[in-house]
Amino acid sequence: MKRIRCILYMVCCLVAAFSAAQPAFENRFAQPLGEVLRQAGERFGVRIVCKRFDPDTVRVAYAAFRVRPYSLPETLDGLLHPLGLVWNGTEKITVQPYEYYRRTPADGERLLAWLSAQYAGREAWERRRERLLEGVRDALNLAPFLRGLAADPDVLLGPEIGHDGYTTQNYALETLPGLYVCGTVYAPAVPPLPERRMIFRGPGTHGPVRRPLIVSPAGHWPGGRYRADQQLRMATFARMGAVAVDMDIFGWGESERQVGREAHTAPYSMQVQALWSKAVTDWIAASRRDVDTARMAATGGSGGATHALLLAVTDGRFAALAPVVHLVSHFDGGCPCESGRPVTLAAGGSCMPEILAAAMAPRPVLAVSDGGDWTASWPALEYPFLRRIWDFYDAGAQVCNVHLPGERHDYGANKRRAVYAFFAETLGLDVSQADESRVEVLPEAALCAFPGELPPTALRSRAQLERIIEKLK
Repeated sequence: MKRIRCILYMVCCLVAAFSAAQPAFENRFAQPLGEVLRQAGERFGVRIVCKRFDPDTVRVAYAAFRVRPYSLPETLDGLLHPLGLVWNGTEKITVQPYEYYRRTPADGERLLAWLSAQYAGREAWERRRERLLEGVRDALNLAPFLRGLAADPDVLLGPEIGHDGYTTQNYALETLPGLYVCGTVYAPAVPPLPERRMIFRGPGTHGPVRRPLIVSPAGHWPGGRYRADQQLRMATFARMGAVAVDMDIFGWGESERQVGREAHTAPYSMQVQALWSKAVTDWIAASRRDVDTARMAATGGSGGATHALLLAVTDGRFAALAPVVHLVSHFDGGCPCESGRPVTLAAGGSCMPEILAAAMAPRPVLAVSDGGDWTASWPALEYPFLRRIWDFYDAGAQVCNVHLPGERHDYGANKRRAVYAFFAETLGLDVSQADESRVEVLPEAALCAFPGELPPTALRSRAQLERIIEKLK
């Protein structure tokens, strides 16, 4: 009996070993993805690296049958696409989860060629433009949020602090009931009384000189609007003669005290951020007698460029736009505050550069790009695409690209200098005053509108905000 049991045990072991070595129909010929990719790499003589997931935890059904011995691209497509994974590269292949907001420059090139074929001239472009703007606004769905703005918003203003050639004043503006957006207004310093007569214009001595307004949503870099480079450019805009205003990122800075950092990735974050840009613009334009609404401009870096563009989409008064290190044909922004609403699906499919053209052509636009991020494609792809549209209006020189191939993803000194020169030309600012050495970089606490407790009417949780948003639908 013992001998029989021993023989049966050996037979079972052999069967199990054979089954493990030879995937059967019953388990759908499944193998771990990591093993299949290693085999594919050896077969085709390439290195395959996986990012943001463990390939050995993913099993591929009918794995061996997906291999095409004559084609690595077809093999990878067959293995990865059903799993929601994508790949890129040649000698080194990178595999990662599919990102709806990120494509390759080659994808961007094909998309721009397809879009360009939709309009051979200005008339066809104008039809496309009207349809695209309507689709973007529908996708953003900002109208319910605008209707939900507080009827008599609370505005808290800090003291106006004088610096070398400019002033700073912190503000908190109520938007949705109890939800405040906080930021700082940078303005040219008012000259002493004996000199004031020199800066008035118009009949007699009525009314101050009108100054350009520059609105600058902050990007996702650590520190938000309190960063040194943000303060340097905002103060320099003011020294050059503009009223400049920035604001917190939703869920960052003082907003985090109201709704928490996690709210920044909520489904409505793109709408709240766009609402804030629009609400601050309207408030400044209506409340300051020194703002010239015919000379309004916006700029921002990275995610701030997305929201500068969305502001131009929702407010047609902007005379110039300067997006920095963003707005390419193959990347929509990896944060829900930039791509959480499907604006690039508008009008049958679009991209941020085409939306930029729809919002601004033929008005002046400067795009600043570099060689160290996704904007490396700007000189070859996005800029020629936009130049063609501006040429429909005989205004090709009004769209320009400053490309810095040796730089990386930031709003650094060279990028700021390019924007200073652009706004000096388009808004009539004094570029001779663009001296950042005379700017006082302040600690974060000095730029806070809520130095102590939140106002009694302020929201204090994400749940409170979401109850308000639910009523807007």
